[in-house]
Amino acid sequence: MFNYLRKRFTSHIRERSRRRARLVSKDGRCNIEFGNVEQSKFVFLVDIWTTILDLKWRYKMTIFISAFLGSWFLFGLLWYVVAYIHKDLPEFNPSINHTPCVENINGLTSAFLFSLETQVTIGYGFRCVTEQCATAIFLLIFQSILGVIINSFMCGAILAKISRSKNRAKTITFSKHAVISKRGGKLCLLIRVANLRKSLLIGSHIYGKLLKTTITPEGETIILDQVNIEFVVDAGNENLFFISPLTIYHIIDKNSPFFHMAAETILQQDFELVVFLDGTVEATSATCQVRTSYIPEEVLWGYRFAPIVSKTKEGKYRVDFQNFSKTVAVETPHCAFCLYNEKETKAKEKKGYDNPGFVLSEVSETSDTKM
Repeated sequence: MFNYLRKRFTSHIRERSRRRARLVSKDGRCNIEFGNVEQSKFVFLVDIWTTILDLKWRYKMTIFISAFLGSWFLFGLLWYVVAYIHKDLPEFNPSINHTPCVENINGLTSAFLFSLETQVTIGYGFRCVTEQCATAIFLLIFQSILGVIINSFMCGAILAKISRSKNRAKTITFSKHAVISKRGGKLCLLIRVANLRKSLLIGSHIYGKLLKTTITPEGETIILDQVNIEFVVDAGNENLFFISPLTIYHIIDKNSPFFHMAAETILQQDFELVVFLDGTVEATSATCQVRTSYIPEEVLWGYRFAPIVSKTKEGKYRVDFQNFSKTVAVETPHCAFCLYNEKETKAKEKKGYDNPGFVLSEVSETSDTKM
């Protein structure tokens, strides 16, 4: 038992030591931190709408509740001050003929309740403003206008947060691993992507970026150097009919950054493949982007994806997501360079090239017949 726990602990430590830092997580979140930014944090208040939309729900609801409670309490204090200045409170012992600015305000609690009723337009009718005080009328108008602005802003922010296309992107999923195998006689890197809703993404476009550390001929080290990776499907990489899971692939040719990698060396490489899917949500016409990433440990060389779409006896098409990320081992060249050399060799054999080292020498024949 002790040896088993020790092996598990050792393997866990070894796995953690091999774990690489990734810029984009599997669910599309960016792992980046900004330091020593010269601009003040108050610069984000200039674009307050975007700042509110980018906040998490717990912070947004905190601001939502604080804005309403703060405005109710602030105007409650102002109504209390108006009643105090006009000597409407019971401690001033107003006469029977005294007309207050606001009926039935007896203290700070009743002033807060009147502020709440005014801003949310409840209108119980027990407390009301009289025509004897111009200050109270002005304060009533000001609070009503400010209350409408707060309601519009907060309700609009919550509605925009709910309807953001970022939530639609959560119903787009990528395969857990990327695979490398032959497809159409070419060595390709394949990734599977699926739309979990029946509604389409209009004008979908798939592309990728390979992030790696490079050293320029001048000696400059670029940590997050970006290389374009073209992904295609059999019908092209734009305006996809994204109703069923698709297998996108990148052809590993001489212009591909994967050309000089091999099955034995890919795990020693330092790169991160980030895949993007852009599209327009059919229901809301809002654009959305889905992201995921693959590190060398998540790229399987010599595998292909298991079939996922079948046709039932009733004539319906069925998608089995149990096989979505399932892979099957297939015979694959251990490097793209070997595959292209093999093709060139076979092409030369078909052309029947002569051996340039072959030399034909003429031999004179002698006749042994004597006359």
